[in-house]
Amino acid sequence: MTTSTAKIPALMNAASGTADAAREALTANEAFELHEVAPDKLEDELRKLVAEKVPRLLVSGGDGTIATAASALLDTDIELAILPGGTLNHFATDLKVPIKPAEALALAVSGTAKPADVGMVNEKVFLNTSSAGAYVHFVRVREYLEPHLGYRIASFIAALRVLFQLRMITVELDVDGQRKSYVTPMIFIGTGERELKAPLLGKRVPGGQRGLHVMIVRGRTRARIMAIALNAVARGVETAARTPELDSFMVDRCTITLRRNSRIAVDGELVSVGQILDYHIKNDAIQVVCP
Repeated sequence: MTTSTAKIPALMNAASGTADAAREALTANEAFELHEVAPDKLEDELRKLVAEKVPRLLVSGGDGTIATAASALLDTDIELAILPGGTLNHFATDLKVPIKPAEALALAVSGTAKPADVGMVNEKVFLNTSSAGAYVHFVRVREYLEPHLGYRIASFIAALRVLFQLRMITVELDVDGQRKSYVTPMIFIGTGERELKAPLLGKRVPGGQRGLHVMIVRGRTRARIMAIALNAVARGVETAARTPELDSFMVDRCTITLRRNSRIAVDGELVSVGQILDYHIKNDAIQVVCP
């Protein structure tokens, strides 16, 4: 399809759970030219638009779809507008992009683009978080149960199963030339400073530090994991990090070595990786239209 210079190309994940609502909103707005794209064709369509050097494009979908768009737009001047449309929309929410389609599209037309940081693991982009260990098991169980029970109930049951089938992984971590070894149920890495204290549970700390926020659970029993979690939720990660069961620090780059090849979670999706994980922050990597 030839992109009109008078309209903003709008790529919609046709497999998204909110595709019908996104399609209705986009076709009703004359500022956009709609491209319905299958998930496996999204990268090809993005590369085509990058080659055409469009000034701004809109992508409709959840965090996984937006991460694919961010990867294609790295270090370009093309501005990315977002129409949230997935199960998880943490990146858009953190940037205060409206969830309602009409409001999101109004912002996409008239809003100003601002630079945003992204995380990288083995050159794969992640916008929010990446983790290894217990959360990977959680996602596997949730994905198995979700078609039968729905997202919320599947998540609850998956969390219980992970807690009562706690598995340990052995990792070695290089930070600033220092090498540390851990036997842990989970390692968590977030883009930007993160908080575990309610109501910011798992979200970026407003005005927080830039970089990668690394959190490693050191407790090995279910009772200790629960104590760490409750302490963090009640008092915040800064307090929990003073205990010997949780390490928390901000870095620009780190390398994680797993004992064996495994899968990790990247923005809630599972990806296969090798044993060596190279994480780094890429500052001001993309231009995102936000309030």
